[in-house]
Amino acid sequence: MSAANKQGGFMADFSKFYEYFRENMAALGLPAPQELYGNLTLALGSVTALELFIEKYGTKVTVRELLGAGLRAEKLATVGAMQAAGYLGAVIGSIAVATGRCLGNGVTIGEVLFSATKHGINSPWLAAHLARYPAIYDARVPARQLYRYQAMA
Repeated sequence: MSAANKQGGFMADFSKFYEYFRENMAALGLPAPQELYGNLTLALGSVTALELFIEKYGTKVTVRELLGAGLRAEKLATVGAMQAAGYLGAVIGSIAVATGRCLGNGVTIGEVLFSATKHGINSPWLAAHLARYPAIYDARVPARQLYRYQAMA
């Protein structure tokens, strides 16, 4: 995706996508390796890979277990016992936040779900997870960094 795309009569600047994505993940206390999430295309590819593993092993599988099952994301080892579905929820929310900031507006749960669906992410558990943990996409939620511990297995 180019740094500036014309959309709806305004300029979207995706040059800071990773910066915004990493910032949101850090606020949640989670790692965001650049080689997995360095731009929107990489991030969506990483989401697809995580989603496939979760479909195969279930929503209770941990990131540590996925690493043992062959997920090529060694830098996620620090997430360890966190449920992979929880991490994936944070990634999807952070993609929506970063996209919203690149487009120059905020993000609501509806926009997160719309963005996920638009990019082919239709996990049946996602809406309930986002509703349960609004800190994923809403910077106004106090103690956002505690999300990581709330999603532990």
